Order: sequence, then C-alpha cells, then structure tokens
Amino acid sequence: MAVTFILGGARSGKSQRAEALAEVMGLPVIYVATAPKIVGDEEWTTRIRHHQQRRNNDWKTIEEELALVDVISTQAKVGVVLVVDCLTLWLSNLMYHGRDMAFEVKLLCEMLTQLEGDVIVVANEVGMGLVPETSDGRVFRDAQGRLNQAVVAVADTAEFVVAGLPMRLKGEGK
Repeated sequence: MAVTFILGGARSGKSQRAEALAEVMGLPVIYVATAPKIVGDEEWTTRIRHHQQRRNNDWKTIEEELALVDVISTQAKVGVVLVVDCLTLWLSNLMYHGRDMAFEVKLLCEMLTQLEGDVIVVANEVGMGLVPETSDGRVFRDAQGRLNQAVVAVADTAEFVVAGLPMRLKGEGK
C-alpha cells in the first residue's frame, strides 16, 4: 500500500489536506491524534476541539502521545486509511518524556516500509524560521528536520502545503 507524507508550517492547511486525501480514498478512516492534553491551556484545548469538529463523524479516532509505532503497526491494514496528525507533536512528546528520539524515528520509518495499509502522516516544517533561542529549541528543530528527512525517504508520495495549496515533492498523485 502507500505512505503519504504531508508537510507544512503552522496553519498551512496540512491537516485539512491529509483529511481530504483520506476522504477521497473511500475507505474507513482511523485518525491517530498525537496532541497531548495540556490541563489549564484553553487555547490548546480550543485547537484540539477545532480539529475534532472538522473530522468526519464516521472516522474512528485514537489518541496516542507516545506509542505511535505500536498504534500504526496494529491499526494499518488493507482496506483502511490511517491519518496520523501529527509527527511533530509526537516528537515533542518524546522529547518531553526523555525518550530516545532518534531510535523512535528509526523504528517508525522501519515500520512504515512494512505496512499493509494506506497511511497519511502529517508533520510540521519548523526549520524555515528563526533559529530558536534555547538549546532545547535547537535540539528539537534539528530532530524534526531529521525526522522529516527520514519519513520522506520511505514515503511513496510527499507534499508541502503552503497557504492551503499542496505542492508535490515526491511521487505521483492527485
């Protein structure tokens, strides 16, 4: 089957693009949300609610902050489309919990090459802006850049979304 990688900046339309691609496939969709719950952060809660309200009510949602490889490997199968939104939050969660990000990315990419179902993964491009002030910020930015390179290497298709417009980077497609 196929791995599609959707990359873009904040509020670029990448999630909507992934959802639209999943919808036109005409298969059952499983939406894997990696956003952590942040108690007391109303703006964050509103963002999550906005994403939830936009999804098709027929889609199954799985919320998983850390064990993404396990979820994808058990849920991806022929006849189902998996939408993973997003790898950037997953990577942030790994960093926050002190996990080995490089090892987890390696496991993810190895698993993506062995899938039987269609998977659409979303991630942020964070390396095109200002250099982060803090060491942790620079470590994260660099880890995200390496994650994006690793995933695009194993993806069948890749798109970069800017202002809601998808630009094909790799592969054939719509």
